Amino acid sequence: MTKTAAFPDRIRRGLVDFVSDEELKSKCARKKSLRIKLGVDPTSPDLHLGHTVTLNKLRQFQEEGHRIVFIIGDYTALIGDPSGRSETRPPMSPADVEKNTATYLQQLEKTLSVPDLEVRRNSEWLRPLFANQSSTGPDSILSLLSRHTVQQLTERDDFTKRLKEGKPLSLLELLYPLLQGYDSVAVRADVELGGTDQLFNLLMGRQMQKDAGQEPQVIMTLPLLEGTDGVRKMSKSYGNTIALTDTPDEKYGKIMAVSDTIMWKYFELLTEENLPEMKALHPMEAKHRLAQVIVARYHGTGAAEQSRVRFQSVFSKREMPSDMPEHRVARSPVALVDLLVEAGTAPSKNEARRLIRQGAVELDGERLSEDQPVTVDRPRILKVGKKQFRKVSP
Repeated sequence: MTKTAAFPDRIRRGLVDFVSDEELKSKCARKKSLRIKLGVDPTSPDLHLGHTVTLNKLRQFQEEGHRIVFIIGDYTALIGDPSGRSETRPPMSPADVEKNTATYLQQLEKTLSVPDLEVRRNSEWLRPLFANQSSTGPDSILSLLSRHTVQQLTERDDFTKRLKEGKPLSLLELLYPLLQGYDSVAVRADVELGGTDQLFNLLMGRQMQKDAGQEPQVIMTLPLLEGTDGVRKMSKSYGNTIALTDTPDEKYGKIMAVSDTIMWKYFELLTEENLPEMKALHPMEAKHRLAQVIVARYHGTGAAEQSRVRFQSVFSKREMPSDMPEHRVARSPVALVDLLVEAGTAPSKNEARRLIRQGAVELDGERLSEDQPVTVDRPRILKVGKKQFRKVSP
């Protein structure tokens, strides 16, 4: 596909940091195809919708005719990205890194044209970097360390905060921004994408490219996507993800359970739908549209339509309120009797048992007729009687 000279609005949609528009225009005027970099450390086996905020942007770049350089951080994953972390990440084993890498590449096919990707592993250049003990050559760890200061690295907000709080900050974590920046030098990136928590690392890449005599990359950051709890960023460790490997019905149900406020952020960052048109709809219909668009992208239009039918057969418009009270569970699994009392849907355990025996309790549309442990690892819909609804979340 032929690249257009000017970037369309769809690529600018949702951006937070953009350094800089003038540099991007200059690159486009001189190059037919830009090298667009995204690096991902394979720290868990499954990608989720939070990852697709940047993956969707890569797809747009692909459709504009640019070259996507997808870097698997198989070396940096052994260190652990400290961005936004209040404590040191536990180290990963090489075996886990390899297992997760295999699943990442399979899941990329759900968003990107994988045959057109340039997939690289940063062990390709980082292992030789550490092996080269020269103090003068540019491609050695000693030379790299000599050109950067502790003061420069500790300008990061999360590093500064941990130092002030007396929390451990390992030398490896200090080294991480340099290694990610070196990735940009190794692949000669024109543009690098990342979440807002990656701004420091991306700026480091620009500086290191300048030091290496390269034209600095343009950087674009996108917001971190809150998970289904509507509070913390989407992360498997928080139990608030919508995974790409989830079934169509699981994706549909999780999206329908998010708050109206988060729904609009999902629309902006996960779709290309016209926002004013969506906001003109009833919130419940807009949320159905969001769920259908996302499920259709990963499973097809037919699966999305079937998921809507199944969802509505369980929660009809007449029964399910568009905005229901939310109860956060402190532990999971939790006894069903305790859940009913703690969520405020039964005044006592005896009354909760009576409601259960009468078949008046449903969880995600399934009638529960006896007390049992309930797992709450994602937002679920609790219905008691005909009118009491609760969204129960981790």
